[in-house]
Amino acid sequence: MTALSYAPGLAPDGPWATYLDQIERVRPYLGHLERWVETLKRPKRCLVVDIPIEMDDGSVSHFEGFRVQHNLSRGPGKGGVRYHPDVTLEEVMALAAWMTIKNAAVNLPYGGAKGGVRCDPARLSMKELERVTRRYTSEIGIVIGPMQDIPAPDVNTNAQVMAWMMDTYSMNVGATATGVVTGKPIALGGSLGRVKATGRGVFVIGREAARRLKLPLEGARVAVQGFGNVGASAAELYAAHGARVVAVQDASGTVFAPQGLDVRALIAHAEANGGVAGCPGADAIDAESFWQVESDVLIPAALEGVLTAERARHLRTKMVLEGANGPTLPEADLILRDRGITVVPDVIANAGGVTVSYFEWVQDFSSFFWTEEEINARLDKILIGAFARIWADAERHAIPLRTAAFVVACERVLSARELRGLYP
Repeated sequence: MTALSYAPGLAPDGPWATYLDQIERVRPYLGHLERWVETLKRPKRCLVVDIPIEMDDGSVSHFEGFRVQHNLSRGPGKGGVRYHPDVTLEEVMALAAWMTIKNAAVNLPYGGAKGGVRCDPARLSMKELERVTRRYTSEIGIVIGPMQDIPAPDVNTNAQVMAWMMDTYSMNVGATATGVVTGKPIALGGSLGRVKATGRGVFVIGREAARRLKLPLEGARVAVQGFGNVGASAAELYAAHGARVVAVQDASGTVFAPQGLDVRALIAHAEANGGVAGCPGADAIDAESFWQVESDVLIPAALEGVLTAERARHLRTKMVLEGANGPTLPEADLILRDRGITVVPDVIANAGGVTVSYFEWVQDFSSFFWTEEEINARLDKILIGAFARIWADAERHAIPLRTAAFVVACERVLSARELRGLYP
């Protein structure tokens, strides 16, 4: 049986194919655990649900929702829920698989899961968005729970969406279950530091990589693709530590300022105007020119698959720091390696969010909450330790950081699989 035989409709160059390619590169380093590698090439469970809701005008619309649990060998599923017009089962499968790797790379006691609803939130009223969320939560309620699978925010979802999810699940089980989701409002058991945790993680891991590459942060040129929560938070931290954010791109447009953008002013402008386009003090450039801006650190922090082979051939940077999940295609990875450009992979670079989600989950169980300073200190310690292990493995095996991260993660996941055995 081939790796794709159970789902023959998947694209040969789609996100799932990218993930499978990454797994194949790890196979030679797994030793006796290689006998279990097929476990990683098949999701444990894929749930596809219909979401019928009554619209504000009285009509009924149907949306398609997904929840995929890729691997649960090391603990309950963990992964976000995204609302986007282009969400597909294949995308959610790949994202769930990357969550398996990410959680294991950071050594969190979770498996990998992911969810999504194919919709355009910008075209929904707040009440319609709430109805979609509550019906979706009810439909996937058979597979989620504080000890089964814990959703979190992702693209186009936020603390309010998590509050609706938590309330719906709680009403259906007859008890308040704050631990069923993370990324909640503080008033409902959310954690301090969660909102900026992913962006903070991108900065911390980027700083650690830069130190090993002898790349000073002071005066470093940073380009950011995607200026949502992750990209904006990372840009703000880089600027605060003396770097120059020279280019930013989001769905509204691309802005460029070789002397460095005022990141706080750019964040305020984007919030007020729905994007970075038209920001005072910056030049507008076309979308493709962004990938040729000269920088020291490039942060793709939007969607997967944006760093193609063609773009990789012309990239003018020293380090790619993956704030998004799966932004670099396999062929682009090889090109960047051959060009001597360091790629810091998503499964460690953007693991700050799920790490603080883990903290939130722990705090909800104990009903004892930490200060933001404690959260950040614990986050930094975990990420720095995880990155040091990955860097050491990369040097020991003379392999790229992505492969090293997958080696570390796959060893942990497959060891758990081996120890647990097969049931029945």
